[in-house]
Amino acid sequence: MSPSRILALTKKEFKHLFRDVRMLSILLVFPAFLLVVFGYAVNFDVKNISLAVYDQNKTELSRSFYNSLTSSEYFKINHFVESDKEIKKILDEKIAQCVIVIPKDFSQKFNAKQYVKTQVLTDGVDGNTATIIQNYVNGAAASFNSKQTELIAAQKGIKPYIPLDFHPLFWFNKDLKTTRFLIPGLIAMILVIVAVITVSLTLVREKERGTIEQINVSPINTLELLLGKTFPYLILAMFNALFILVVGYLLFDVEVKGSYILLTLTTLLFLFTSTSIGILISTISDSQQIAFTISTFVSLLPSVILSGFIFPIESMPTFIQIITNITPAKFFIKILRAIILRGVGVTAFWDQVVYLFIFAFVMLALASVIYKKKEAGA
Repeated sequence: MSPSRILALTKKEFKHLFRDVRMLSILLVFPAFLLVVFGYAVNFDVKNISLAVYDQNKTELSRSFYNSLTSSEYFKINHFVESDKEIKKILDEKIAQCVIVIPKDFSQKFNAKQYVKTQVLTDGVDGNTATIIQNYVNGAAASFNSKQTELIAAQKGIKPYIPLDFHPLFWFNKDLKTTRFLIPGLIAMILVIVAVITVSLTLVREKERGTIEQINVSPINTLELLLGKTFPYLILAMFNALFILVVGYLLFDVEVKGSYILLTLTTLLFLFTSTSIGILISTISDSQQIAFTISTFVSLLPSVILSGFIFPIESMPTFIQIITNITPAKFFIKILRAIILRGVGVTAFWDQVVYLFIFAFVMLALASVIYKKKEAGA
């Protein structure tokens, strides 16, 4: 293997890349666009829930109850209901996502130490959001009950007894921000798209232009060709990863808690694995259009749906969990979240590293077999 020949091919590929302004613009702008979309637009945090209140009691206690819901950033009251008929219209026309119905005897029963039933009507079209709203309401009601119980006990000179003092703590993402969960997955998704699509296109381009025959008869061997062709895009992919980490830290307060060296090495391994997919696609494609279609389908869809980037794999059926192994992004996202969010070492994800090596070996073996068959057939 000659370093000079690899360097010459790398320079040649860089020149092609800088001449193709559209491709270069996509590779540089696309990560920034995805970062903005997933950082700001894609957010699973349910806040500013529109709340309607039907207060039939209209006492200081009832007002204290529904005001306790709006003391946080989760609820905002945008409508007060005056009749039972109005409730249906509010939910039908989505004037509010949730309606709190406070009965007429709310304060009387509460002060008489009787059970008080309040009704919570929630728009259940989006089941996930409805469940979150109900949990918020339950939490607010429990907090209201606790405060009122302490207040009544204090007035009577009784020290309240709390059998279980429960204080939940969240490790690694104490604010439960969605962006901290998405940024590592976004790095994997962008890198796999850049590596797979660009590598497959650059190799197929040589076929379309007829220059592959000149390369075949030159002293350049297969390994030198692959290294020289892929180096520019690997460098660009690493730049994209660094860009996402920097912007993620500045805009979303996502910092790397683990080893930067370990992060760099595993990223290079993932890029090598993704490149192997691009090489396989280039061997079965005869045009850039076909290569682009296949690489987009193979890289984009699995990276979004089957990698655990957004949807947790553990919640999927067993059959689908097996299918998720077709994308290396699944393994790399686990590595990224372990290093960036949890700050752990290789002992926590060594098996994912092994999976990436196996994946790359299988892809390159398939590419080699298919290429030899095509050469034999030619």
